[in-house]
Amino acid sequence: MDGFPSLPADSSSSTYTSQSAYRAEGEVFPPVGGPVPVPEFAPGEAGAERSGSSGSSGGKRRSLDLFTAPGTYLLVGINCAVFLWMVMHGVSAQSPTSDDLVHFGATNVRLMLLHGQWYRLLTAIFVHVGWIHLATNMWCLWNLGLLGEPLLGPYGLIAVYVLTGAAGNLLSMAVNVFLRDYNAVGAGASGAVFGIAGILIVLLSNKRLPIPWSELQRLRRSVIQFAVLNLIIGGATMIPGLQVVRIDNMAHVGGFLSGLGLGVPLVPRMTAGRQRYLARQKLTFVGAALLLSLFGYWIANLG
Repeated sequence: MDGFPSLPADSSSSTYTSQSAYRAEGEVFPPVGGPVPVPEFAPGEAGAERSGSSGSSGGKRRSLDLFTAPGTYLLVGINCAVFLWMVMHGVSAQSPTSDDLVHFGATNVRLMLLHGQWYRLLTAIFVHVGWIHLATNMWCLWNLGLLGEPLLGPYGLIAVYVLTGAAGNLLSMAVNVFLRDYNAVGAGASGAVFGIAGILIVLLSNKRLPIPWSELQRLRRSVIQFAVLNLIIGGATMIPGLQVVRIDNMAHVGGFLSGLGLGVPLVPRMTAGRQRYLARQKLTFVGAALLLSLFGYWIANLG
């Protein structure tokens, strides 16, 4: 990705001074190990054995059937639609300007603190800094979404995407407030992608799932490798001389940690029956939204 324009030098609500360029959340690499089989079971349905599959690997190959993973394809579709909408309105598909990103919903500390535009915590997770940024994030979202949706359900996956994406943006915002960088602009789905990876690492540790333990270990190892590799790449860009692209590492870390946290209360109910599992999901997600609101309130008072 090239072209990191600075924000115009103006202190008004529509333009902002900045020595730094916009901060894309960065390209992330998909899970390693080739195609990942998707577990065939409904969330919370305990002990369901698949007939005639005792000798199989416990899964099926991914396909483009939209009805098998509607949540994943909906999220990918929304991200792509937003990008096309931006391009149709004159935004560069290769290197959009900071003003372009802000106009279409990217995060900006000054606007969020001084003008109350907190909705940007959510809109920013559907805005991308060029087609390469979009393509890499959507590839990872598709890989992880097809693995995670059978464990979470479509609504659960969407909730995790939104909550962890917002959590990543909040942590990034808090760091920018501490650093007094009120003009940083952030956009991208990678914080939410890391959130999905985080919750998968926790959910795939449940030995009571009706999937061979060796297969669960393989899937979990693949997701861990994905997360570690991309966190290392993101951290490396902070080293002087290696900053090829600007990556919002705090958004990645915030999304990942919140994903881990969301998974912990869900594990005990995964095999307790569908209704109990879905009830635990609702309680967990509502609680997480409340905690994020309190975190945002604390950040607002810092500013």
